[in-house]
Amino acid sequence: MPLLYTVGKVTVGTAMNVVWRPTVEGLENVPTTGGAIIAGNHLSVADELFLGSVVPRHIAFWAKAEYFTGTGFRGWLSRSVIGGLGAIRVERGGGRAALSAFDGAIPVLRGGDLVAIYPEGTRSPDGRLYRGRTGTARLAMAAGVPIIPVGMIGTDRVQPIGVRVPRPYVRGVTVRFGKPIDVTGRGDDRSSLREVTDELMAEIQRLTGQEYVPRYAPARNAPTADPVGE
Repeated sequence: MPLLYTVGKVTVGTAMNVVWRPTVEGLENVPTTGGAIIAGNHLSVADELFLGSVVPRHIAFWAKAEYFTGTGFRGWLSRSVIGGLGAIRVERGGGRAALSAFDGAIPVLRGGDLVAIYPEGTRSPDGRLYRGRTGTARLAMAAGVPIIPVGMIGTDRVQPIGVRVPRPYVRGVTVRFGKPIDVTGRGDDRSSLREVTDELMAEIQRLTGQEYVPRYAPARNAPTADPVGE
């Protein structure tokens, strides 16, 4: 676990658990060793903070390329923090630029680390669960790792879209982990990727109880959390 990430778990992670006291269910489904993708619904910016605070292992999150390329003192500080957290660089836009994030995640997973992905590709605008993009399944098959579904409940009340500071008085956050989805032996054609993705989204819906919307969530002005997409 990177040193800065360890410091963050001791400080920020401890504060998250003390202030909001999230309920954690199914943590035994997260492997103690070996690579895996943690894939969940995305309600709030706070999702990553809660996920990082309850999982005892290091999780590699995505970070937009600008955090890696800044200049001056602020640029150096940004690079130092993001690099120290073990983040994976993702470029804005599609094509080869987006695929660089895919390429960057494969060695991380094969090296035995966890990578977090939000298959909806962006935060839900209304609390519902939207159709998943197939990049999660494609990455799992390329790296040869399982997918761990996770359901986040109540994080949108802690930090709704547009709110910069989490609300300390909110209670009722729950983080539920489902059983691993094994992609071994699955085909990597379009229909197989869609089948795995739909299975994943059905499990996330079971964990959260969200209403499911059979279309992609409207894009926000931010790099996608599932950089490979469909």
